[in-house]
Amino acid sequence: MSPDHPDHPDHPEPPPGPVAPPGRRAVLRAGAVGLLGAAATGCGFLPAKKPDAKALAPVRARVDGDLVYFNWADFVDPSVFKGFEKEYGVRVVQSNFDSMEGMVAKLNAGNRYDIVFPTAKWAQRLVRGGRLRRINHAQLPHAQAVFGTYDYFADPWYDPGSAHTVPFTVYKTGIGWRRDRIGELTGSWRDLWSDRAKGKVFLLDDRDEVLGMGALELGLDVSTGDARELDRVTSLLGTLRPRLRGFSSDSYNNLLNGNAVMTQAWSGDMAAMLNQAKDPSVFGFQAPKEGTPINSDCYAIPWNAPHPGTAMLFIDYMLRPENVRKNIEYIGYPMPVAGSEKTYAELVKPFPQCLVTEDDLKADLYFRNGGRAAEDARDTAWTHVKAG
Repeated sequence: MSPDHPDHPDHPEPPPGPVAPPGRRAVLRAGAVGLLGAAATGCGFLPAKKPDAKALAPVRARVDGDLVYFNWADFVDPSVFKGFEKEYGVRVVQSNFDSMEGMVAKLNAGNRYDIVFPTAKWAQRLVRGGRLRRINHAQLPHAQAVFGTYDYFADPWYDPGSAHTVPFTVYKTGIGWRRDRIGELTGSWRDLWSDRAKGKVFLLDDRDEVLGMGALELGLDVSTGDARELDRVTSLLGTLRPRLRGFSSDSYNNLLNGNAVMTQAWSGDMAAMLNQAKDPSVFGFQAPKEGTPINSDCYAIPWNAPHPGTAMLFIDYMLRPENVRKNIEYIGYPMPVAGSEKTYAELVKPFPQCLVTEDDLKADLYFRNGGRAAEDARDTAWTHVKAG
């Protein structure tokens, strides 16, 4: 890789510009159908040669170079980066992705990063593919604030024993709307079909979220890959498709600028919108009663990280209470760290259903990986929904 390539570890970071609003995922997880099917059971993560045991061994926390960081844009408070750089005498060299598929494509192409941030189901795929270093919790002095309080993450389904990951954020999916335009909602996914919002409704441009919403409305598993069940889902969504303005993952800007009066939305983006709204009372967020998908992002260290020790120091630095609070207020997403709960609760007072509880985590509404046939069926269903 040329030293001038933006993903080269020694590529200098450009001078910072104005901080953009921390809306998470303007083009999140759209498309990339082929990659989804190929990666369903980890086969999308086969390296050119199998990493040896040394490459997958637990990492010792120490400064071993600058931090090569790969995440969604604007997902860490810039002041936290600056504090880390000053304390450890390193640079943070940033690159960003706009989808999980894009992240994996860069890893498969051989690009080397010290820390990446997969969602739960993608973390499972990376673990199965032997693409993550083991994380020794004893090397993270502040990890007890996570694993000692949030039992769910002590042994999550996607990474037994959290052996390769540490949770970064958690969030749920619901409905954001403008009270000033359409009044109150009923608390159901069926509100998306409301005549009051016809032509001003957006769904997320995201396969799992849209199919999951339809499945929950029908009382089906949120990750169903059964072709007959997916036929029911696509039939239901077919009745909603003519009423939509479109598919977009820019949830809060669509509400702020009036392009939408109702939108499927991530709770964290709705919380982030509170930083931009002149009058939060005109907006609302609900977690529908049929069930709301839950997800989480993770800190993870790729098997070929050039500076894994620095990555360990960064994870622990991010878990310090003062940095957790700063980052929650900056991005709008809660972090499962003991002592941070009041900070997030205060932030989302106007939207209390943004809160993610232990019961939410245990409701088993995460998107799960299916086998190849199930993933292919979901890809086909999504293609039909998008085509209308």
